[in-house]
Amino acid sequence: MLPSRSIYRGNGQAVRFPYENAVNLIFLERMSPERDRDCLSYETDLERGRGLLPGAILSFMKGLASPRQPRFFRPLAWSGIIGAIVISFACGPRSASDMSAPEKKAIADSLKRLVVSAYDLSKPDPVKRFMSLYPTDGRVISASGGVTTTTRPQLQEAIQAFWTYVGQNMRQPRWEWTSMTVDVLAPDAAVMTSTYRIPHLTPMGMNHIIGGAWTAVFQKRGGKWVIIQEHLSDVQSNPNIQTNP
Repeated sequence: MLPSRSIYRGNGQAVRFPYENAVNLIFLERMSPERDRDCLSYETDLERGRGLLPGAILSFMKGLASPRQPRFFRPLAWSGIIGAIVISFACGPRSASDMSAPEKKAIADSLKRLVVSAYDLSKPDPVKRFMSLYPTDGRVISASGGVTTTTRPQLQEAIQAFWTYVGQNMRQPRWEWTSMTVDVLAPDAAVMTSTYRIPHLTPMGMNHIIGGAWTAVFQKRGGKWVIIQEHLSDVQSNPNIQTNP
């Protein structure tokens, strides 16, 4: 669980701050030999296209290619229609299977840097930096300890509570990422599962560690990666928390 939603308990465990918070193309008309010659290439192309394009589009293309249209118009019509179809297919949504390994790695590395920077406890104004990972508007789903929040204000209240009751009382805290795995789902979507620990001193000067696991779903909006859903789980405070780099 992300400690940014946590408070100290007597047993040293970090727990989530509760918020109650076709047509088949059929040529029916007879054509003269001259008209057959004019239409042959178009008819052949249409036959090749059957099964690849919706019937309505094929019918429309047949009409544009018909010998009834002026001869100069037919090639122009075909080039425009084919161009539009090629563009529509080329600009369709991409998935991970369409992406190269370097593309995926670049996204994964950028997300790791983004998260590590946001949780660098040596930098000022931690609440603002934590919240920078989330969208400024719209729904944000966060689940932890059997409690779910759905809005940014609820999320910010929980993070602020963590810093008030925990963060400000930790001396010399150091955020350590013990594992970080990113699966890129599309050029604008990815999921990260990570584990972490935060060694620090309590107000009494005793060594203490809190930690947990965090899964976050990222989406790229307006050129910026933001978390739209997350799930956090705590581990019991233990100075011997195992790391899995």
